[in-house]
Amino acid sequence: MAAKLRILVLTVTFFVSALTLLVWPHDMWKVPEIFSRRSARWQQIASEKRDANMAKIPPGWILDPQVLEDGRSRHSIVGEYIEGLLDAKSRSVTDMDVPELVARMGVGALTAVEVVTAFCKRAAYAHQLSNLLLEVRFSEAIDRARELDHYFKKHKRLIGPLHGIPLTLKDQFHIKGLDTSMGFIGWIGTFEGELGTGKDRNIESELIREFHALGAIPIGKAPETNNNILGYALNPCNQNLSTGGSSGGEGAMQALRGSAFGIGTDIGGSVSMPASFQGVFSLKPSAGRISFKDVANTGKGQEVMPTVVGIMGRSVDTLRLILKSILVMEPWLYDPYTLPIPWRSEKEYKPSNQRGYKPAFGFLTNDGVITPHPPISRAMEIVKEALQSKGHQLVDWDWPHNKETLDIHSSIARGDGCYDVYDAVQLSGEPFVPEITNLFPNGKPRAPVPLPEYEEVVRNMKDYRKRFLDYWSSTAERTGDRPVEALLSPVTPYAGVLPGKFYPSTYTSSVNVLDYTSIVIPVTFADQEIDIVSSNFKALNEEDRLSMEYYDPERYHGAPAAVQLIGRRLDEERLLSLAQIVVKALDDYKTDLGE
Repeated sequence: MAAKLRILVLTVTFFVSALTLLVWPHDMWKVPEIFSRRSARWQQIASEKRDANMAKIPPGWILDPQVLEDGRSRHSIVGEYIEGLLDAKSRSVTDMDVPELVARMGVGALTAVEVVTAFCKRAAYAHQLSNLLLEVRFSEAIDRARELDHYFKKHKRLIGPLHGIPLTLKDQFHIKGLDTSMGFIGWIGTFEGELGTGKDRNIESELIREFHALGAIPIGKAPETNNNILGYALNPCNQNLSTGGSSGGEGAMQALRGSAFGIGTDIGGSVSMPASFQGVFSLKPSAGRISFKDVANTGKGQEVMPTVVGIMGRSVDTLRLILKSILVMEPWLYDPYTLPIPWRSEKEYKPSNQRGYKPAFGFLTNDGVITPHPPISRAMEIVKEALQSKGHQLVDWDWPHNKETLDIHSSIARGDGCYDVYDAVQLSGEPFVPEITNLFPNGKPRAPVPLPEYEEVVRNMKDYRKRFLDYWSSTAERTGDRPVEALLSPVTPYAGVLPGKFYPSTYTSSVNVLDYTSIVIPVTFADQEIDIVSSNFKALNEEDRLSMEYYDPERYHGAPAAVQLIGRRLDEERLLSLAQIVVKALDDYKTDLGE
């Protein structure tokens, strides 16, 4: 009974924190004595960090206070609003997607300096409007772009498939010359909270090495959704709402087009949720496809359900190009935990090779835990109609055991009691942000789950994976041919959430428990005239009732509504090609409706 109670408590606390701060830092068991002097001045340290970042923005890119006040008062600042602040050249360049940018630089129609400068300027605006950069790297990025332009002029070719492409990353990735604080004030000026290691600002994550060789250029690092350095990052698509967690800062940066693509981390929807809330595409791969070597994180010893690197961008084509480019670098030669799996073209789903066969999709409308809000239900219906209009079969997903993943996920992800998070916060004396206060009852960490209980949870996870795969295989009985190619479901029950108004569902936790691949596909936007709670709504439970009560059509109006396409483990290549089929069906469907 005690074990079940502990698991239940962990479930609730984990998912409350997951929306904004799902992945937090580690290895802080001992608080260095030198940091005791910082306790009384955490606010000053945070202020100095903010000022240092602003000093890295060129004076000509500083927005007038009146513009900032206007921006913060608006419902939305994406699209026309931020573009109206830009000059024509910057607007034109930042409106291009990654494949087009690479193509234009490849024929000399654009220079890397032009591309990087335009995105740095837009990122500077995005940061000032929404507090989205913990680290600024504009000057170094433009210098690197000059090197690439010199290379192109001399050799008449690009240095790599991502030549001159500016990116931003969640602030877990180490880049030489920059802090990696993950929002912890006590980590500023240190190596993950440790002094005197010689590593601070001197280590680079494996993924950064790969991007450098590929020609991609980091221009800054984005925060967790809420932290004591920058504060709360609101959703730029609808500033009533949260950016989602924990890669919320990166999701907002992508919505504002402050970089050509973004990198986040995910252990329970931390890439998928922000992407869906901000109306951008994302890929959460299975563990081992993208290197996590030398990345700051919490739970570094937890390898049962590891944190993975995810990609955000404005199209499936961009997600595909980024993953394919990374795999060209053979990261498994440098990271023992990256699987030796190169890009597999033969795994891609090619309709021309199927002799008239149209892929069938599983279709999950409700996980039985939290009912999707009206905008999400409508997005699912749009996808359903779009695919059916193309002749695709949709199989209702009648798996009744989704709720099991809540217990499994929380016990593994937070079973250690989050001691490292507690110790990291204590370094500076900063307060806990509201989203994680209930992880620490009475201001202290909970006791870790005992090892025998933890091992039982892992056994349950392995059994769940087997049963789920068996169910997936059994769908061949309903298609009359072969199992469904992928599963469509909500990403979360919400088209964004009001800060603090979040209840756990299984739409993302299940993907991580299964170690499956998922792709977020934006579909539509919440409409206060259409998306009304049905008078026939019957809550599944008390949390479901409260969740639906939080939905306010007027406050949610204009929020992006997305779905996710889920593929089996290590099925990234095929899922990306299937996602292109879904997107094409959606585009054609909207065209037919005159949208």
